[in-house]
Amino acid sequence: MSEVEVPKGVSGIGGWLDDRLHGAGYMQTLMRKVFPDHWSFLLGEIALWSFVILLLTGTFLALFFVPSMTAVTYHGTYTKLNGISMSEAYRSTLRISFDVRGGMLMRQIHHWAADIFVASIIAHMLRHFFTGSYRKPRELNWLIGITIFALAIIEGLFGYSLPDDQLSGAGLRILEGVLLGIPIIGTYTTFFLFGGQFPGHDIIPRLYIIHVLLIPGIILALVTAHLLLVFHQKHTAFPGLRQTEKLETGQPFYPYFIAKGTAWFFFIFGILAVLGTFAQINPIWLYGPYSPLAISSASQPDWYMGFLEGALRMMPAWEINFLGHTVTFSVLIPFAVPFGIILGGAALWPWFEAWATGDKAAHHILDRPRNVPVRTGVGMAAVVFYAVLWAEGANDVISDMLQIPLYTVTWISRVLLIAGPVIAFVVTRRICLGLQAKDRERLEHGIESGIIRQTPIGKFEEISNPASEEERAVLVPRNGRTMERLPGKTDRDGVLVPGGGKARVSLRGRANRAFIEALPLPPGNGHAGEPDQREGDGHAEPAELPGADRQT
Repeated sequence: MSEVEVPKGVSGIGGWLDDRLHGAGYMQTLMRKVFPDHWSFLLGEIALWSFVILLLTGTFLALFFVPSMTAVTYHGTYTKLNGISMSEAYRSTLRISFDVRGGMLMRQIHHWAADIFVASIIAHMLRHFFTGSYRKPRELNWLIGITIFALAIIEGLFGYSLPDDQLSGAGLRILEGVLLGIPIIGTYTTFFLFGGQFPGHDIIPRLYIIHVLLIPGIILALVTAHLLLVFHQKHTAFPGLRQTEKLETGQPFYPYFIAKGTAWFFFIFGILAVLGTFAQINPIWLYGPYSPLAISSASQPDWYMGFLEGALRMMPAWEINFLGHTVTFSVLIPFAVPFGIILGGAALWPWFEAWATGDKAAHHILDRPRNVPVRTGVGMAAVVFYAVLWAEGANDVISDMLQIPLYTVTWISRVLLIAGPVIAFVVTRRICLGLQAKDRERLEHGIESGIIRQTPIGKFEEISNPASEEERAVLVPRNGRTMERLPGKTDRDGVLVPGGGKARVSLRGRANRAFIEALPLPPGNGHAGEPDQREGDGHAEPAELPGADRQT
């Protein structure tokens, strides 16, 4: 085969750069980097390209937005607000919407991109959680993802607060209440952020700097670190015949992934452009400028803040008197507890699972959610916990639509907040065990062919097709967890001291048995001729197939 001739222009530029930067070797490695083909890996791409679109549209909006609380009288295109006193920030947002060419489209694309950015992060994190990809060596990347998620929520809150309309002003009022609810430092923190009494004149300029410079810069740095770690540690992969802990299969970065990623970017941008054109979002001209004396009914924040809004509406009044000072928990707890349970629990989970299972090995092959019922059940319990809080954030709308008393909706939500996750865990665990039983049946008896034959003695029996090698590679679990006993406190002869560490060992044993819960596989995994299991990754190395893309 003749060598491909490189254009002189490209060759000259490439040679000039390589002579100075010595990057040819790194570029060659990058071009050969293998990327998996499974569709779920594109969830992270949605978040990445949504963030890029946010940066592009945000730059456009920053050219026209005026972050000022100076009071002005509006005289502009939107005649329904003519003569109304408002802030400079609100007036500039109206100008972007009605007077700047393409301003309305850019505003709506920016807002839709923010919603999709957070939604794709949640979907991406759920995929990682249910498949166990956060395990060694990817704990750090898991923490980076959680941090990006938390920053995205804060960035969204500050972003839709900038126009200084009636809806966003109500959100800032709630933020002030949360900060004031922090014991000891709450008042100082509130005055530092708002520059004095609410609403003051400094909050919008300060939110603007945080929104357009500080948080985007941190997210950009974290995204870069996330991608570098993914490149260094290589991608995870779902179980397959050719897939092992030491073998990575897929398609190369060039030209396959570059072409797919570029097409995916334009597809996402097209979807956002369609949404921005035909689906109205955040019509601030209908809400009017913010006034601390007014509030609108059926007002909810963007959907990703709904779980905090629901927690606030669900929380009963609770305050105490401490050393002559009134300390209220009615606002602080609805903010801190959901964040602590969801984000704190997710951050600590990889170490809890490793402690419970004694699993210290590196993992590059993903678990099927059905093979770890406890993890999957806990994940669905967290989803239900979030969903109940999110729905309660619109309790007034639910009450009005269903003609149910408002307090009845609130009490139903309070009960579901406790009972819902428990029910979700139990049901999910049973579903996982049922799916395991289905896999066992498939391994042991094969797949029904629909062909019935009669034996010489007159007996009718169905012919079953045995599972193929590809199917067995997927159906046989590869987690291979074993319990590791903690020594606890022992005497000088190595005998466990009564009460010395027994509780911890017992707790770890219970957690271990829960994590490794699985139906036993049929003898020989349901088929003969299974290759010997090798030490190291807990499963045999498959024979290499011709034409397989691989990377070790």
